[in-house]
Amino acid sequence: KPRPESPPDHKPWWQALSEHRVTAQRCTNCQRLRLYPRPMCDVCYSLEYDWADLKGEGFVHSWSMSHHAFNPGFKKDLPYLTVTVDLTEGLRLHAPLLGVEDKEVSIGMPVVVDFEDVDDSYTRLFFKRAE
Repeated sequence: KPRPESPPDHKPWWQALSEHRVTAQRCTNCQRLRLYPRPMCDVCYSLEYDWADLKGEGFVHSWSMSHHAFNPGFKKDLPYLTVTVDLTEGLRLHAPLLGVEDKEVSIGMPVVVDFEDVDDSYTRLFFKRAE
């Protein structure tokens, strides 16, 4: 499977995933959280930020079942389910949903983040049903 390519300013995101944590940038001027990482706050336009740990909990906002692989590396995973999740901190995150059949998914279903250490240099994030 292809690996995500990301710019250097995304390094803290990937480092946190390797430690089984979910983080988001936080503007140090207005405290606004943001996902995806970017250099400027879209609220106050500050260039100053740090990183904040997130709970990794939320509710399904939307989902999609993929029946066609966008890359040959994902063909053996077909069909696979991805969800857009409203995190408790007010952000949205899109990732695979594992361990749930498509007929079981519903808007508002509680989910939590989990992690898969693919190897020493890559940890992947996915969602699973909250218990």
